[in-house]
Amino acid sequence: MYSSAEFAPSGYRLAWEQSHGSMAAEPLRKERTIKSMATRTADATWTGTLQNGKGTMKYGSVEGPYTFASRFEEGEGTNPEELVGAAHAGCYSMFLSALISKKDLTPTSVTTTATVELGKDDKGPKIVSISLKCAAVVDGLSEADFQQLVQDAKNGCPISRLFAGTEISVSATLNA
Repeated sequence: MYSSAEFAPSGYRLAWEQSHGSMAAEPLRKERTIKSMATRTADATWTGTLQNGKGTMKYGSVEGPYTFASRFEEGEGTNPEELVGAAHAGCYSMFLSALISKKDLTPTSVTTTATVELGKDDKGPKIVSISLKCAAVVDGLSEADFQQLVQDAKNGCPISRLFAGTEISVSATLNA
């Protein structure tokens, strides 16, 4: 089983840099050394114009159609924002479970729903917020410890870190 420490960068190394070929050394700079854990792929194909075209997104064995209507209106099909939400909910649930497990507790369940809000700014469509709603069943975990782990998971899960510039909120319930 992974611990939360295994999800952190593996360490830092110090490097001296020289500026513009001179022998004068710049101040020490910390550089993260990141060890790759896995590489995943997903595919998307779009044909036609933005409003009249159609596409298909595929990841693993899951494949779904998407259109302008499924993305920007309430049409049938999937959309990239749903996939972002699924990725975030799945990642968050696993990371929270890892943090709970680090306290020598075994979660019965951790269920997360991600609501992804697509808005618009002066550059066009943009994900403006992601709200995570989580419910967990964990025997032996206090509410105070649970809420601290909820925030730690929000700040530490890889998908939350990916969207560091996006407002992400979380509310959670510990069920007995």
